[in-house]
Amino acid sequence: MASKLLDNPFTGVGSESRQLATWYFTFAAILFGAQLLFGLVIAIQYVSPGFLFEIIDFSVARMLHINALVVWMVFAMFGSVYWLLPDETGIETVGIKIGKLLYWVFVVAIVIVVLVYLFIQVGPADEMSIWFIHEGREYIEAPRWADLGIVVVALGFVANLFMTGIKGKQTGIITVLMANMIAFAGLYLAGMFFTDNISVDQYWWWWVIHLWVEATWEVFVGALAAYGLIQMIGASRKVVEMWLWIEVAMLFGSGILGLGHHYFWIGTPEYWWEIGALFSALEPLPLVAMFIHVMYDWGKQQGKKSLDGTGESVVNNQPAFLWFWMNAFGNFLGAGVWGFFHTLPQVNLYTHGTQFTSAHGHLSFFGAYATILIGMMYLAIQGKNKIKVMKNTKSSLWALGLTVGGVVGMTIALTISGYVQVLVSRAQMGATWSGYFDGQASVWFAQGMDWRLIMGVVTFAGFIFLIKDFLTTGQNPVHQK
Repeated sequence: MASKLLDNPFTGVGSESRQLATWYFTFAAILFGAQLLFGLVIAIQYVSPGFLFEIIDFSVARMLHINALVVWMVFAMFGSVYWLLPDETGIETVGIKIGKLLYWVFVVAIVIVVLVYLFIQVGPADEMSIWFIHEGREYIEAPRWADLGIVVVALGFVANLFMTGIKGKQTGIITVLMANMIAFAGLYLAGMFFTDNISVDQYWWWWVIHLWVEATWEVFVGALAAYGLIQMIGASRKVVEMWLWIEVAMLFGSGILGLGHHYFWIGTPEYWWEIGALFSALEPLPLVAMFIHVMYDWGKQQGKKSLDGTGESVVNNQPAFLWFWMNAFGNFLGAGVWGFFHTLPQVNLYTHGTQFTSAHGHLSFFGAYATILIGMMYLAIQGKNKIKVMKNTKSSLWALGLTVGGVVGMTIALTISGYVQVLVSRAQMGATWSGYFDGQASVWFAQGMDWRLIMGVVTFAGFIFLIKDFLTTGQNPVHQK
């Protein structure tokens, strides 16, 4: 069934919440483009180190690439919640004016951080650098003032979600989101302090880097998948919410224990070898099971009714539906298969720190998160333009094909380069410096890096088609009724 608010998304109940959602989605799309752009910069610098020499360091461009990835996804997640809240609760988001103010606080903070990264880049190893330039901790480099600002914005968002969920109708999706946001906000705090013991410091660092993502983000995705399937094909709420609760149980259980696969080599007890290896492989299963169950029910109960009198599919948002399906496959392949490739400690001994890790990171972040967030953007575009049935366009199909093909191509290229590193640098040369350089000089490794760049260009081309489709969907004749 279509959204009850679809006919008038920006008038009446939920209008301000949906307006705020479109703000979040717009800035998320801008940051998505920045992430891909800086990804191209570092891909070029990897094969041609003199590119932008003394203009932007490789380490800084990489920092911008990774941090833009995290931040655009957080923006899109917040936007997704503000979009679905009126549907799920039946009321306007409580505290929406504060929500709009916090949005601008978030945007201004991100812009300032990016400008500092670009024009100052590095500073002395003192407290001033930690507070105003960056903290120097890989993946969570944001300066201390920005860390605190992000916490304030997140707490305001959590407060709006809880006040709205308590006041309005409480569905399983809203209940899961409310519980999840406590962990979402709390786990980020684990990266805001330092310890003198490097093993202890790495332990807490990994809680942010991977548990924040493997547990809270995956549950977030599960809630979005449940909502989207209800909206697009009228999936049974009982079925999707059942799997959502199973996902909560498995992800918070397997996510916390599965985090142990990062503890292998930082000085923690050896029992983490078996625990981390086993449970980290279980994390993607509930979300994939939800899709299989929903689509089975849809085919069995509604398959005979899947065509109306004009032969049109009952899926009311075809682009979003395809991106949601890509999420099911991408989550399983990127987080599951490619993650399991090098999860077992006997294998990770050789693959740790190679391009295997990069291959897994690219496919898992894109497959598990980017795909479904893009699908949510399409649901918002459908509502914003008051489109009853949103069909695929040439631009939407090119966007999907090029973006997915580009990321998969990068993953394969990086996997081949990682395989070379494992054979040469680790297995043959025993993880020595000479082995490292021999691996880097290998023709197969170099060709893998070349293909990573080529596939990065393909991915960016897909992003261009995606933005074109976002901007022109409302004017496309295929959607005019």
